[in-house]
Amino acid sequence: MGLKDKLHKLKLKYKGKKMAPAFNAIHTFLYLPNETTHSGSHVRAADDLKRTMNTVIMSLLPCLIFGMFNAGYQHHLALGEIQAVSGGFLSAEFWTLDNLIVGLWEVLPLVVVSYGVGLAVEFVFAVIKGHEVEEGYLVTGMLVPLIVPVDTPLWMLAVAVVFGVVIGKEVFGGTGMNILNPALTIRAFLFFAYPTWMSGDKVWVHGAVERANEIAGGAQLDAISGETILGGLAQGKEILAQTASHGKEVTYSIADAFYGFIPGSVGETSAILILLGGLFLIFTKIGSWRIMVSAVLGALIMGLIFNGITNAGWIAESSKFYALMDLEFWKHLIVGGIAFGIVFMATDPVTASQTNKGKWIYGFLIGFISILIRVFNPAYPEGVFLAILLMNVFAPTIDHYVVQGNVKKRMKRLKLKTA
Repeated sequence: MGLKDKLHKLKLKYKGKKMAPAFNAIHTFLYLPNETTHSGSHVRAADDLKRTMNTVIMSLLPCLIFGMFNAGYQHHLALGEIQAVSGGFLSAEFWTLDNLIVGLWEVLPLVVVSYGVGLAVEFVFAVIKGHEVEEGYLVTGMLVPLIVPVDTPLWMLAVAVVFGVVIGKEVFGGTGMNILNPALTIRAFLFFAYPTWMSGDKVWVHGAVERANEIAGGAQLDAISGETILGGLAQGKEILAQTASHGKEVTYSIADAFYGFIPGSVGETSAILILLGGLFLIFTKIGSWRIMVSAVLGALIMGLIFNGITNAGWIAESSKFYALMDLEFWKHLIVGGIAFGIVFMATDPVTASQTNKGKWIYGFLIGFISILIRVFNPAYPEGVFLAILLMNVFAPTIDHYVVQGNVKKRMKRLKLKTA
């Protein structure tokens, strides 16, 4: 008897009992469901929720692998053990075994804790409520490690995952019923509960916190500069230039930011891989191209408005808002987490707008508000996750007015025909 037959036998044995959802989940995860629809109207299609989730995970894997290499690269670069990347995306200085080992050691535990704790909560709720375990957390479990700093304590991540799954999803009824993106709910909890671990210049490079503590304790060590481009710009530093310089005053080139050779959350740094992931989601019809395009347009327009304000001289160069306002509008898309948020989180089919016109409005406001928050919140110069959570709340309202507008147009046409 094979494994499939044994699991199916266990499934039948525990059918109707308390632990049935757990065995059903394992069986469904490993094999195709052996049940078919026999009555009622239904759609025959090759895809299901599990395949949809797996497709999104495939689009995220390049960001995860790159994030592992980048975690090791930033660590060794900050310690002065290697030279900065001198070539393009395939530079030999970046894709080394040493970088991968550090990245695996630091990033893999984040993935394990995210999936372990999140799925455990899902199983507990499924057993208590007596419903099937849903595959919705498969993507959330991959997103969470990619949107946090590399040195996030594992216990802290576990607490945030429990909060995000319970408060962000299960209390609303589980997958498909939540009004907030669970991964961003987890990120928001971490930011507001443990702000010092989510911002500053010591959390984005592995080992920076320990080195900072040693320096504070009197040890004669050089400090690690691990601030993000946005963090540097918010402090008025020229940290993004046409050419890179990794001397005492660290600057990063446009190519560094586009390829992802910069400090930041694990999976958010490489704009080129995020772009490829977005194209893959559009090609597979999983992600909404309307939301992606409109969000980019919203960000660019807000960036152009700020550029116009600085060019007109309406704000002093000494202002704490000037540096991010003066940043060329298109550069906003390659720094920070806005590209990752637009592609992988704003397009969440559960929490986003459902109507086509609503998707244009929803996406545009996400991009517009993201840059607005980024500029006017220099203490934490990133606004995409707050903008997406805000628009998650307003998505049903947007759809309501879009539908009502369509109804009024049809009623008007009906009156004209019957007149």
